Amino acid sequence: MSERIFGTDGIRGRAFEGWLSEDNVSALGRAVGSAHRPHMRAGERPLAVLGHDGRASGPVLQAALARGLHAAGFDAVSTGLISSPGLALLSRLEHFTLGIMLSASHNPATDNGIKIFTSRGEKLSDDEEDEIEALLRANAAPVREGAAPAVDETLEAEYVTHLVEHAGRGLDLGGRTVAVDCANGSASRYAPRVLERLGARVVALHDAPDGNNINAGCGSTHPEDLRREVPRCGAVLGIALDGDADRCILVDERGEVVHGDGILTLLARRAADAGEWADKRVVATVMSNRGLHRALREKGVGVVEVGVGDRQVVEALRREGLPLGGEQSGHIVFGAENHYIGDGLYTALRVLHALQTTGRTLSELAAPYVAFPQVLLNVPVVRKPDLSAVPGVSELVTHVEEELRGDGRVLLRYSGTEPLARVMVEGPDEALIHDQAQRIADRIVAELGA
Repeated sequence: MSERIFGTDGIRGRAFEGWLSEDNVSALGRAVGSAHRPHMRAGERPLAVLGHDGRASGPVLQAALARGLHAAGFDAVSTGLISSPGLALLSRLEHFTLGIMLSASHNPATDNGIKIFTSRGEKLSDDEEDEIEALLRANAAPVREGAAPAVDETLEAEYVTHLVEHAGRGLDLGGRTVAVDCANGSASRYAPRVLERLGARVVALHDAPDGNNINAGCGSTHPEDLRREVPRCGAVLGIALDGDADRCILVDERGEVVHGDGILTLLARRAADAGEWADKRVVATVMSNRGLHRALREKGVGVVEVGVGDRQVVEALRREGLPLGGEQSGHIVFGAENHYIGDGLYTALRVLHALQTTGRTLSELAAPYVAFPQVLLNVPVVRKPDLSAVPGVSELVTHVEEELRGDGRVLLRYSGTEPLARVMVEGPDEALIHDQAQRIADRIVAELGA
């Protein structure tokens, strides 16, 4: 079976290579358009909105997509530089048939990717992606004729207005300084503008994309400059976005980093204190630290745990009817309030609102979240059977979890590239979890070692 083209978040890889070559992207555009034509109402004019995050390859691949879409009977318009959540939202608000984003998120400038959104601003289902893949494999001939899409500058303005009037409703940043690291990416133009419209004195960092500097030593994966700048300029907080601005990492007034788990903690605890939620639960992935669970349990807030990926977070939010979820990486999703679209700046504005309503600092609001220590051991193995079926291993794991009494966890998995089993134990007592991890590792060595 051929390797699947779509990954966990669209198509991603090195720009101009493989399925992200200019010819293949044009063929993909035709396949995407062809897959959606049969679902159109009679007489409906199919129109796709395209955007990119500032990489040098973005406009070239965007033009290739537009050629392919045109060959399938679609018209296309471009927002130009825009965030992934901005494009998803515009797809919904403006009732575009499709939204297609050129972005590789927090990856380096040499990479790129393609994210496809429905007219509801939702990512495609696995079945929809499979249909597109089948059409693409059946006809991968390049589309060479056609013009690049025109840029409609009113679309970015509409997105800015949405952020100000929805996430920023009731927020007055007059007299306050806010620092924002735009990662030399999609938020470079609009993020400072939104904060200024809400009254803030804005200190913008890494807001000059040149096509090759996106995420380079900056943004949510490298907040070092922001950590220095926030206390220096007296900002109430710093906002670190990634290349396509769906992630948000914060820096408090002292220069300390607040990751996704801390953001979930402060937002959920504030909502619980205010009595805003009838169902006091949030959605988090298995990657979230158990410190999150403890901090929320103190306020009677439960956690619905799902697998890794924002799509799984969104599915759980919809299924359970919950208002808030997210990932440790800083990808936070505000349920129906923001149409289940994870948006980094939207998240930051909601945190600023929490600071305003409580009169407390970010460090104070985030303080209840204390990450539990983790121990990770790599265990050499000569074979890789199901670890839950290895004699004594599953029983030992059960015993360790009982010792942790709900305030910790054990994760076992094999390396995908090396002859290793990985043992991770997390809990509040560092000495205890070291002992527990070693006991499990010793058992695996006894059964699977050389």
